[in-house]
Amino acid sequence: MFVHVNDQVSPDGLALVPRLAALYPAVVADCLDAVGVRSNVMAPQVRPLAPGMQMAGVARTLHAVAVDAPPASSGDYYAKELAAVDAVEEGSVLVISTIDGSIWGELLATAARRRGGRGVVVDGYTRDTPALIAMGFPTFAAGISCYDSLGRVEIDAVQVPVECGGVLVHPGDLVIGDHDGVVVVPAACAAEVVRLAEQKAADEGRVRKVLADGMSVSDAYAQYRVM
Repeated sequence: MFVHVNDQVSPDGLALVPRLAALYPAVVADCLDAVGVRSNVMAPQVRPLAPGMQMAGVARTLHAVAVDAPPASSGDYYAKELAAVDAVEEGSVLVISTIDGSIWGELLATAARRRGGRGVVVDGYTRDTPALIAMGFPTFAAGISCYDSLGRVEIDAVQVPVECGGVLVHPGDLVIGDHDGVVVVPAACAAEVVRLAEQKAADEGRVRKVLADGMSVSDAYAQYRVM
């Protein structure tokens, strides 16, 4: 049975996206630690296709399952996958559950971007990587494979909790990623974590300056308690 919850991006979450986009995953991860959320950094195999790729947005989740049933013809086989992308909203990051298969490519990215999608995270494989890199669509994946999803991978649910990169992601959570990796901020603590991260980023800026001016790391840490 295909599950598709027709909820919209939370206005509260969407309002935080510009502030989140001004931050970076490492400082957000530090501030998740500060509020007791210590396991929301995705596993290191989930990597951006290119070093400069960055993303920040509200999670829109897709649950993928492996199949082994080559269809006689493609027919409407892609219907669930296409419907999920057609429903992308402004400010969304697509988060696709852990799957041993290829599920993402250039045409889906083109459609997602046109609808305001900010990126995709898949603990699985992508293809069309030269085109994805050329178009600059932030794509974070566990690997690359030429295989099509046809007869191999299906989307069976949208906007349900999914596990991706070892993190349980709920629809409406915030997602941020760059070359360091991907961090998920639970919606319940998102406002507090963003506030703390903004303060820590500002403090790190001050520490960076005094270190560049010659202060020792030990003295800088003793004064600012930031590292």
